[in-house]
Amino acid sequence: MINFDIPQLKHTASDNFFLMAGPCAIESEEMALRIAEKIVQITDKLEIPYIFKGSYRKANRSKGDSFTGIGDEKALKILEKVGKTFGVPTVTDIHESQEAAMAAAYVDVLQIPAFLCRQTDLLIAAAKTGKVVNVKKGQFLSAGSMKFAVEKIVSEGNNKVILTDRGNTFGYQDLIVDYRGIPEMKAFDVPVVMDVTHSLQQPNQSTGVTGGKPQLIETISKAAIAVGADGLFIETHPDPANAKSDGANMLQIDLLEDLLVKLIRIRKAVNY
Repeated sequence: MINFDIPQLKHTASDNFFLMAGPCAIESEEMALRIAEKIVQITDKLEIPYIFKGSYRKANRSKGDSFTGIGDEKALKILEKVGKTFGVPTVTDIHESQEAAMAAAYVDVLQIPAFLCRQTDLLIAAAKTGKVVNVKKGQFLSAGSMKFAVEKIVSEGNNKVILTDRGNTFGYQDLIVDYRGIPEMKAFDVPVVMDVTHSLQQPNQSTGVTGGKPQLIETISKAAIAVGADGLFIETHPDPANAKSDGANMLQIDLLEDLLVKLIRIRKAVNY
């Protein structure tokens, strides 16, 4: 579980895993609020600590004409509104050092994308904001090597670090999850999250649009909870087929509650 304070994080007294969930990208205020409202209703009912996730800008796209965002300030203000409206913490990606302070003014958790997890200047800038820093493990790195990302952040006096696994590169167009990495990263005394939906991506497609295997979301989630993941990261949307980013591997939001109920049962069983 989380071993430090995150503003507005509820249900921390429960023995449930925590959840980071929301759309891949902020598409509009109406969409963000609708998704947040639905997830808050579910997580309050199930007493799951919840952090709303939404990227204010997507910097890593295969094609030059892919959707990247609705404007940085506009999207960040929507994230801020979600947090204030529903009383939940929020998380968003940052991509360059100068973005850290800007994003920190609007959200509670700064997320370092997997491809950027070794960028020292970016990690240091995020650490210096004093915010919680969630670092995604690079698809090209071992779990053990993530100790260096933790050390960089802690060296700045910030011990509020989360590590997130999102699978490992397998060939050119697939990812696999090595569940040994979850306990290995937990040994660094930080909360460890399984990014369920991104670990089901099928990157580098000839179309320039990343594919995915959303039918395996339940499988990946169950296995992660069974081996001790502290939290789950799940991108979800009312209409994944028409989402502007990563629709191929997102969870249809109407399926979320049933999935979480099953995962709570597994969590209780393994913690018996």
